[in-house]
Amino acid sequence: MMLAQFLPEQASEFAPQIDFLYLLLVALTAFFTLGIKAVIIYFIVKYRQGKKADRSNPQHHHTKLELTWTILPTLMLVPIFWWNAELFINMYEPLDVSKARNSLEIYVVGKQWMWHLQHPTGQRENNELHIPVGRPIKLTMIAQDVLHSFYVPAFRVKKDVVPGRYTTQWFVPTKVGKYHLFCAEYCGTKHSEMGGYVYVMEPEDYEKWLEDARWGMGNFRSAETMEAAGKRLFTELKCVDCHGEKATQRVPLDGIYGTERLLSDGRRVVADDEYLRRSILDPGAMKVAGHEPIMPPYAGRVLEQEILELITYIKSLSAKPEPVGKPAAEASEARGTE
Repeated sequence: MMLAQFLPEQASEFAPQIDFLYLLLVALTAFFTLGIKAVIIYFIVKYRQGKKADRSNPQHHHTKLELTWTILPTLMLVPIFWWNAELFINMYEPLDVSKARNSLEIYVVGKQWMWHLQHPTGQRENNELHIPVGRPIKLTMIAQDVLHSFYVPAFRVKKDVVPGRYTTQWFVPTKVGKYHLFCAEYCGTKHSEMGGYVYVMEPEDYEKWLEDARWGMGNFRSAETMEAAGKRLFTELKCVDCHGEKATQRVPLDGIYGTERLLSDGRRVVADDEYLRRSILDPGAMKVAGHEPIMPPYAGRVLEQEILELITYIKSLSAKPEPVGKPAAEASEARGTE
């Protein structure tokens, strides 16, 4: 009962591991703290004023003792550090390749003062997230305004959501239920109101929710997948004129995602999500060697959500699988409150 009050409910694969690590560190801290306190008290009592203790020839150096209190803690703490580092890395870049490839990718935008989330099939949510139990979840996140932090205590996941940069978070929900979602970084006067819930559902219930949400949100764009919306924008924004299949001065985008690009300044960069986003907003900053800088910048002309949809479409043109460990497509950013 006390443990249930001390720790939140466990509802992800990471939760038991993180709790065990945390309790181990608490136990080690308590052991050494109490041990050192006990020795201090012993010496206080033994060598208190007036006590007839032998104080002659005090030792100022003891090699064996010093080696002991250096080597033993090192042998204990290095494995804990290794374990902690592996767990940390696995939360942000899974070591299991199959888990990464089978994940459900959700796009998150933090804004004052709400969470906006979108599924690859187009469904959008505000301050709520519906996900299936037992399936790896990948969150790709960005902030629209100031620094936020995506925090679900039951999953033991907390990740900063930063303006202008994409961050990722992985987890596997293991228990059906309703769990609190918070912003764990002070973000303004209504920071305390920036919260919501994550609903973990059985897979069949999640599929039914997807279908209901697709047509029930009163927004025709919710009926479009992100790839379809990106393809539509690709034509509306005239990207097709230079990058389409029938363009006379075509710069091919098929298979570009995940490849190495040589820039005009000699740099070599991977065409990941960050590269595609910067190329759309400020083409001059990512000019590819051998191509004239004729593409106009789209900064201020397209929403983050639209950039996300464009990149999802560009990724779909690639015949190569998405490189594991790269930040996923963009995180959405919509004007105002959706």
